[in-house]
Amino acid sequence: MTDLNKNMTRTRVKICGITSTEVAHDVCAAGADSIGLVFYEKSPRNVSIAQAKEICDSLPPFITCVGLFLNPSDDFVNAVLNEVKLDLLQFHGIETAEFCHSFSRPYIKAIGMEGISGEEEFTQAIQQYTHAKGFLVDSHATGKAGGTGQTFDWKNVPQMQEKPIILAGGLNPENVADALQQLNIYGVDLSSGVESQPGIKDPDKIKKLMNEVYRVQCSKS
Repeated sequence: MTDLNKNMTRTRVKICGITSTEVAHDVCAAGADSIGLVFYEKSPRNVSIAQAKEICDSLPPFITCVGLFLNPSDDFVNAVLNEVKLDLLQFHGIETAEFCHSFSRPYIKAIGMEGISGEEEFTQAIQQYTHAKGFLVDSHATGKAGGTGQTFDWKNVPQMQEKPIILAGGLNPENVADALQQLNIYGVDLSSGVESQPGIKDPDKIKKLMNEVYRVQCSKS
């Protein structure tokens, strides 16, 4: 089995919960690979389709734009896709594999790690999502909203998987280096950990985060 996460020296970084073109440009300038747009009305980081279109259209080349959904209707996802040029979909709820695969876009599936311990249980949780491009592991329970800002026991992060593993949940500029030094992961996904308050990104925290990621990468190379 090929482990795409093993010995990664180039850690991908996604900053989620972007709500303006200004913040999107700050994130891109700091060196992040991807931005996340939240289409979940209960989130303080929720964006309208019009906001999302403006942000996505303003991005420079080589930046991936990801749309986050939690148990949406297919009509809503299609309405977003009709207006917003999303590169990747991210599903956080109890969406079926058939639903996730039905939009002619690559997708990743979030897996809540609460109650999951070990490779075998994780494999059982993901086995239906054969078309997923990767899996995002977060601290919440399966099917619940993420973005809690809480970490979980990183010993439970799967280390031998054929598809990329993205770590989320309570990451910030102070602990991201520890995570990258301990784990073989494809990427990290942050939101509240680089905010001054819910929904408000802090440019200084974003820069500090990226500096820490680069520092660890240099030590591995």
